[in-house]
Amino acid sequence: MINNDVLRRVRYALEFNDQTMIEIFALGDVEISRDELLHLLKKDNQEGYVELDNQRMDAFLKGLIIYKRGVLEAPHGQSKPAEQPLTNNSILKKLRIALNFKEDDMLNTLKLADFAISKGELSAFFRQKGHKNYRECGDQIIRNFLQGLTIRYREQD
Repeated sequence: MINNDVLRRVRYALEFNDQTMIEIFALGDVEISRDELLHLLKKDNQEGYVELDNQRMDAFLKGLIIYKRGVLEAPHGQSKPAEQPLTNNSILKKLRIALNFKEDDMLNTLKLADFAISKGELSAFFRQKGHKNYRECGDQIIRNFLQGLTIRYREQD
């Protein structure tokens, strides 16, 4: 899925304003101006659209985790895990961590978007790439998860 779409949908679902988005990027060690943010939030057919690269998207997701959960200090004597390339699987995993979702929360959020999968199918997205039950997360899963998030957080009124 296009990083800009994920950014736009997360912003809408969680009702973040421009300043909050800038703060989240800063928590991920990326300084961004309001003008840059507005260009990233445009759709690809709009004038002024700027593509959000994987590095900035990853920084946003890391910042979102810190914004929602706080800074996680590595236990004494342990280093941080090696960085993985940004994929749909890692985007889904980082959103899960940021929102502190358990398996049932993930499944219920997908159900809100009329998209049901089994626990086994869901857990396959969070496995290590070499694992026999690993499965690539497609755009449809991310899209439906983000739609479910929007329903979950915005339609509570």
